[in-house]
This record gives sequence, C-alpha cells and structure tokens, in this order.
Amino acid sequence: MMKLFLFSAALAPLAIASGVAAQSAPAPTTVEPLVPAAGTILDISAEGRTTRVPDLATIRAGVVSQGATAAAALSDNAQRMARVLAAVKRAGVADRDIQTATVQLQPQYRYGENVPPTITGYQATNTLSIRFRDIAKSGTVLDALVAQGANQIDGPNLSIDKPDAALDEARTDAVAKARARAELYAKAAGMRVARIVSITENGADAGGPERPMMMARAMAADAMAKTSIAPGERDVTVNVSVRFLLN
Repeated sequence: MMKLFLFSAALAPLAIASGVAAQSAPAPTTVEPLVPAAGTILDISAEGRTTRVPDLATIRAGVVSQGATAAAALSDNAQRMARVLAAVKRAGVADRDIQTATVQLQPQYRYGENVPPTITGYQATNTLSIRFRDIAKSGTVLDALVAQGANQIDGPNLSIDKPDAALDEARTDAVAKARARAELYAKAAGMRVARIVSITENGADAGGPERPMMMARAMAADAMAKTSIAPGERDVTVNVSVRFLLN
C-alpha cells in the first residue's frame, strides 16, 4: 500500500504541470470552422458565362526592307515607316493606341558547301502595334497602310475594352448555377440547402485577346479586294467553387 501511495504522489506534480501547460496554450481563433459541426458539406464548382461583342482590335502592321548594306536597309525602312505612321495618325488613331512593337536588323547569308557563309545584304523590320477602338473602320485603315508601304500585317487580336460589368454578370451566373446544382443534390439526398459556407473565385476570362483571327502579309498596294474584319462575339467567363451546408 505504501508503494502505491508513493507512486500516485509522484504523478501528481506531472498532472499539475500538464494542466498549467494546457491552460497557457493559446486557444485557436476562427470565425467559422471549415467544416461545421452539424450537417453535410457539399462542394460545387461552376462556370458563369456571358457574351459581349469585342470593341477593341489590336493589329501589328509594319515594313520589311532589303538593302545591300545595313544603312541602306534601315534608311529605306525608316522612310516607308514614316509614311505608314503618318497614315495611321491621319486615320484618327490616337497616340496612346500606337506603339512600336519590333525593330530588327538582320544580315542575309548565302550558304555554300564547305565554305563560310557570305553576307549578301541586310533586312530591316519595323512593326507597330495599333489598337483600333472602332473595329468597323480597321479594315479600311489597314488598306490605307498597305498603300503607304506596309508589307506585313498580323492580327487582329479582338478583346473587350472594359469587361468589369460583363465579369460581374458571369459571377452572378456562376453562383446561380452552383446554387441550382446544390438544390438538386440536396433534393436527391432527401435534404435541404441550409446556407452557403464559402465562395472562392478560381479564375476568370475577361474576353481578352485570343489567337489572331486573321493573319495576312500584304505584298501589293493595288489589291482590288478590301479588307474587312468581323468582330463576332466573345465569351466572358468566371469559375467559382461554392461550399454549401446541407441538413
């Protein structure tokens, strides 16, 4: 009996120490547990969608020049590019919508068997990135650029200039779809949707540029056909994950 009493007494200080340590540890603080104590959790992923007609076209237009020397290629390129830039501004494109995209000067080589490559001339390239805020007029402007010496055109990349309202429509659609799907699952399980626990936005597409719809290299200024660009429609999408509580 004495041995048992001593053993219990020896454990008492440890129990007291453990109690002190437990009281001093900070209690976890959270507004809402990730999984509520009562009920069934249902996670739904949904994509909301709306459409808009693109109102912004970005096109690259430039000049490629050849010359026997680097100076000759650059000089010819600069003169022709000056005419192209003037034509862009005459068309009413604002300075903020005109940006130099590429300036290159590359030697051209002739290759032979068992001999070093020989420089035969130089190629100069200067390209502008041009934003058209009136897509209907962009084809006519491109034809004017070709007439002034542009011999390289790439684009257009069509996008939506101010997508915020469209994104909000897509968000509303995404949550509505998630709610409808949750109601379906709840009914099938003989339960009801009590509330939404959390909503997470996983990604959005604001109708930005995709792969170019049209790629063309204009080699002649007297082409009979006129260039036209059809804007079509762009999808604006938002993906969300919604956690529901069922009971």
